[in-house]
Amino acid sequence: MNYFIATIYGIIQGITEFAPVSSSGHLAILPRFMQIEDPGVFFDLMMHLGTALAVIVYFRNDIKTYCKCLLPALFSKKSTGQNINFVRNFVLATMASVIVILLIKDFAKSFGRDPLFIAFNLSFFGLLLWLSDRFENKTDSEEVMKTKLQWKHSFLIGASQALAIFPGVSRSGITISAARCMGLNREQASSFSFLLSLPIIFAGILYKIPEYMQAGQGESSFLLLWGVFTSFVFGLLTIHFFLKMIKKMGFGSFFIYRLILSAILFSFL
Repeated sequence: MNYFIATIYGIIQGITEFAPVSSSGHLAILPRFMQIEDPGVFFDLMMHLGTALAVIVYFRNDIKTYCKCLLPALFSKKSTGQNINFVRNFVLATMASVIVILLIKDFAKSFGRDPLFIAFNLSFFGLLLWLSDRFENKTDSEEVMKTKLQWKHSFLIGASQALAIFPGVSRSGITISAARCMGLNREQASSFSFLLSLPIIFAGILYKIPEYMQAGQGESSFLLLWGVFTSFVFGLLTIHFFLKMIKKMGFGSFFIYRLILSAILFSFL
């Protein structure tokens, strides 16, 4: 690992985290194409930290508002309103993600980074993304947002996010697919997806820190920080342009890209 490779990792993470093409899938197969040693899951998680910080910066005003509503949303049944309902359903979605992740994490650890499995996930879940966008739920998306996704919708979106523990699925792709099926428009689905990533990413990093420290890899800390910074910068740019782009175009182009990448991966193997 050197600064050039850390930069490549950061750039790829920053671009692919928010585009529904699976950043973890790209990071998992990158060592094979660059013929380098796989830096491991913790390094990948740290690249996700950079994009998580980009989400915090980009949606900072919304996050401040939701944080102020957290205690009333959780402990006051009389509290109502759009932001209150959003926080309640956000918490439910996060809980659903955690529960499903705990159920499938051992299987993901054993088979998740297998290149053939990644290639399958890229194509299959890319198809689901395109279908959910092509045949969207005709529910008035504005009305859905007023009721804040409803409980079952939030649970299903949160549970779907957990599947992104498998590289190639795409966390943003699977949550956007679920949100589109629930009636949210592209921009609303993407914004909710980006925010929903924060608790899971930070929890994953905290979970892996003791393992990283025990491995005695402190000498690569500066490389990690550089990769985090790079993914933050490119992630911030990607959020801005992605939210503008999806207003004018669907997800068909991402499905085609995922098919091409899957075919290349199969051919390479």
